Amino acid sequence: MMAYRKYTVKQGDCISNIAFKYGFFPDTIWNDSKNDKLRQDRKDPNVLKPGDQVYIRDKEEKEESCPAEKRHRFKRKGVPETLRIRFLDEDGQPRSGLDYTLDIDGMILKGKTGSDGVLEEQIPPDAKKAVLTLGTGEEQEVMEFNVGHLDPVTEITGVQGRLNNLGYNCGDEYGVLGEKTRRAISQFQADHDLKVTGEPDDRTRKTLDKEHRS
Repeated sequence: MMAYRKYTVKQGDCISNIAFKYGFFPDTIWNDSKNDKLRQDRKDPNVLKPGDQVYIRDKEEKEESCPAEKRHRFKRKGVPETLRIRFLDEDGQPRSGLDYTLDIDGMILKGKTGSDGVLEEQIPPDAKKAVLTLGTGEEQEVMEFNVGHLDPVTEITGVQGRLNNLGYNCGDEYGVLGEKTRRAISQFQADHDLKVTGEPDDRTRKTLDKEHRS
C-alpha cells in the first residue's frame, strides 16, 4: 500500500514548488487520485489557497545502469516554470516593446515586452521574489512582487492579483474591495463587454480567470 504525507499549503505555495521541494514532477502530485478533491476545488495547480491539503506519496528509488568508468549527466524534467505578466496603458492598450530587467532571487533576465504587452520568462519553480524594472533612464518604473502568491479567483485577493497582472491597477489595496479595486473591476468589465458594476460577480470572475490564463 502506497504511503503518503499530508502537506498544508502556505502563502506562496503552488503544486510546482511543492513538487520541486519533494523531488516529484508537478503532474505526479496534481494528478494523484488522493488529490481529486483539491483538483475539483482549485482547477489550476498554480493557484492554491493557504490551508489547502496536498497529499504527497513517498518516493520510490529509481536505478539507472551505466558504465562505471564514465561520467554521466542526468537532467531533471519538469522545470522551469513560466512567469507571464501583461502591461497595459491607461487606455487599455498593450505596452509593447518595453525594455525590462527582471531580478528573480538574484537571477537577472532582460528583454522587451511583446506586441501584446506581455513579459514571459522561464523561472525556477521555487522562485520567491522578483524585482522588475521597466524602461530605461528617467523613464524607469520599478516594482517588487512575490512569485506564486496568486490566490483563487473566488477570493478578493485573487481578483486583485489577476487584475494587477493584466494591467488593471488595484493600487495598494489587499483583500479589501475598496475604491481602487472597484475602479479596476469596472474598467475590466467595460473592456470585456460585461455589465459595469464594480462588483466581482460570478461572470466577471470567470472572465477574469479566463483572460488571465490566456
